Amino acid sequence: MTDIWAKPHHVIIEVENKQCRIVKKCARLGLRHIKVTDIRASKTGSIKHLIELSSDQVKKIPENEKVVAPKGRNKGKQSVWFKSKGCEVCETILSRDAFLISGKSIENHTIMYSFIVPTFEAYRKIITALEKTGHKVIILKKGSFEPKKGIITEKQEKIFWLLLKGGFFDYPRKVGLKELSTKIGVSPSSLSEMTRRGTRRLLEHYFEEKPS
Repeated sequence: MTDIWAKPHHVIIEVENKQCRIVKKCARLGLRHIKVTDIRASKTGSIKHLIELSSDQVKKIPENEKVVAPKGRNKGKQSVWFKSKGCEVCETILSRDAFLISGKSIENHTIMYSFIVPTFEAYRKIITALEKTGHKVIILKKGSFEPKKGIITEKQEKIFWLLLKGGFFDYPRKVGLKELSTKIGVSPSSLSEMTRRGTRRLLEHYFEEKPS
């Protein structure tokens, strides 16, 4: 793992984003009052937005422009993945070695973004850059990795922290081992091995017989 990830931070912010290309694209297709339920960076460098729509709205979208996700809990609603180039907000977040975990529309043009950055300095530069370009930013949550010591190594602790905050254990997963390995400068095989060893040590500790 590269030294730049010595003290990663997990950040959740609200941003008023009137430049979102997906919102504009949906407007051109006649889709109004859309609900963005997730935002993720794709392997190709574009940004994927998961949009919740009614069945009638889904019919308005050309087949070559949509990927319909499994139906959610809301009756009569479907979720559709749209791909586009990133807007100024997404590109600013991704420009500091950060990776975007998810995003969710709150109201009007306000979107909640969750992302992980390698350092506090990278976090501050993202917020400063967004504010300089006229975006109103509200910090909802900011937490950093703090080693616990004892059961597994600090490197393994950091890996598990990144996987947990990055949504690796969510369903569906928000980040995979390959994506994480690219970001932190570790080969996928090495990351998989570190995760396996750390998991085994944690399980051994959990099931360890205590003296009566």
